[in-house]
Amino acid sequence: MKHEIRYKPSYALLIITLDSGESITAESGSMTYMQPAIEVRTKKREKSFWGSLSLALIGGQSFFVNEYTAAGGGGEAGFSAAPLGDIEILQVSEGHGFIIQKSAYLASQQGVDLDIRWEGFTKGLFGQGLFMIRVSGTGLLFINTFGAIDKHVLAPGEKLIVDNFHLVAFSDRCEYVVRKFGGLKETILGGEGLVTEISGPGDVYVQTKNIRELADWIWTIIEPRIQEKAR
Repeated sequence: MKHEIRYKPSYALLIITLDSGESITAESGSMTYMQPAIEVRTKKREKSFWGSLSLALIGGQSFFVNEYTAAGGGGEAGFSAAPLGDIEILQVSEGHGFIIQKSAYLASQQGVDLDIRWEGFTKGLFGQGLFMIRVSGTGLLFINTFGAIDKHVLAPGEKLIVDNFHLVAFSDRCEYVVRKFGGLKETILGGEGLVTEISGPGDVYVQTKNIRELADWIWTIIEPRIQEKAR
C-alpha cells in the first residue's frame, strides 16, 4: 500500500494507492474520491452492551468505518476530514500503541485494531463530548487534526498538561490523569474545563486549534440574527 499526504498543513489530503487485494479502513464519510476498481464495505465498530450505549455516551454519534478494497486491479482513493488541519502518520506496533480522540481518526491499515470499548479514559469526559479510542496491533494509523499538529516527545517522568479539546493522541505506555483545570473558579471561568496530565516516556500529539472555540465564535455571529428573527 502506497500513501501520500498532499496540501499540508492546513488542507491535508491523504492519498492511498492499493494493489489488487489490498484494503484500507477509513472513517465513514472521509472519502473524497476513489477509482472504480475499489470496492467499499461499511461496518459498525460498536459491539455488545458497551456499543448499545454509544448513542447516549458520545453525543448521538455511532462509529462507522468503511473498508476500501482494490478488486480486479489496483486503485487510488483520497481521504480527508471535516476540520481544516493536518494529517499525521503514526506507526503502530506490538507494545507501542496509541490513545486517540475519536474525532482524530481518519484511516488505518488492516492490522490496526480500534478498541472503542476501552474504558480507561471515559470517566468525566463524556460531559465534554470527548471519546477516546485505544489503538493497538501492527500497521499505519492516519490521524487528522484541527489546525497544525504539535508533537511532544516526553522523557521518562517528564510531564505535560494538555487541554482536552487540544489533545489528539498519545502513546499508550504513557501514564495520565484527567483532572479539573485549577480550582472550581478557574474551571468555570477559565474556559479550559478538564485537562489531562500526561507523564512520559512517550509521544503526545496536540492540535493547535480548538473546535469548541470555533463553534462558540460562530455562535456569537449568528445568535443576534436568530434572536432578531425570533422577535
